Amino acid sequence: MTYEETTNPLRGVEARVGEGHYGIFDHGAHAWAYQPKGQQHPVLWLSQKSEFAEGAPIRGGIPVVFPWFGAGPDGRLDPKHGFARLDTWHRSDIKDTVEADGRLLVEYELDDAMDHRDFPYDYTAYLLAKFTPEYLQVGLQVTNDGTEPFTFESALHTYLAVSDIRQITLEGLDGCSYLDRASGAQQLECTQSGPVAFSGETDRVYAHRGSVVLNDPVWGRRLEISKQGSASTIVWNPWSEICARMPDLGDDEWTGMVCVEAGNVLDDAITLLPGQTHTLRQRITLL
Repeated sequence: MTYEETTNPLRGVEARVGEGHYGIFDHGAHAWAYQPKGQQHPVLWLSQKSEFAEGAPIRGGIPVVFPWFGAGPDGRLDPKHGFARLDTWHRSDIKDTVEADGRLLVEYELDDAMDHRDFPYDYTAYLLAKFTPEYLQVGLQVTNDGTEPFTFESALHTYLAVSDIRQITLEGLDGCSYLDRASGAQQLECTQSGPVAFSGETDRVYAHRGSVVLNDPVWGRRLEISKQGSASTIVWNPWSEICARMPDLGDDEWTGMVCVEAGNVLDDAITLLPGQTHTLRQRITLL
């Protein structure tokens, strides 16, 4: 069937493709459901305890991090990860060929009409989400519409559904340097050796421009996470102790998700001159 506009729990667009499911909210231009036809398990993960309310972040799916990462370069900016994931974006276009080929394209726009004191610049941001039977692609395009340069951080904070975080691995990061931001990290500057495996809290920012492959042997699934316009790959899982302190995460939900994020953060923040545009794009492909 074709897409439908939904309002519960938030306004957005959904489509059912056989037993498959696509979904995106206007709140944050937030893709939250991607399960292609024929897939037994969803590709995107969404917390059962997430708060679905205007002005509140959504735990899961693909939050849009812009114009700063975390608390920003000086560690004092609020809200965490910027305002884009909390604002309601303008849905500017829909291309629906779901019945013909299983594809749904949804485009959003966000501009400086809303006053944000910590980012007082003239800009336009576009987000294009492409839902297809083979892949989900999300692109974030930012243009400097003003007369002075500005610098911003951005990321597509993608939550991927997995069988068990302790059973999966990530390939493609071998040899990359990374910043270890986990609370119990013994050293900050590290180098990846071999595939990434998970045995505790993981919060890493990799200097990495290539693709990552997620191997999930329990589900018999491999996902390729590729990207363009990105110099940072962020990998995150809170593990049990931090999860227990997070009100929008169930006590055991940490076992079923991993974040693999395309971004430009910290030293890889983007500076745009007047009239310039930067595009960050991430694609999740079922192999």
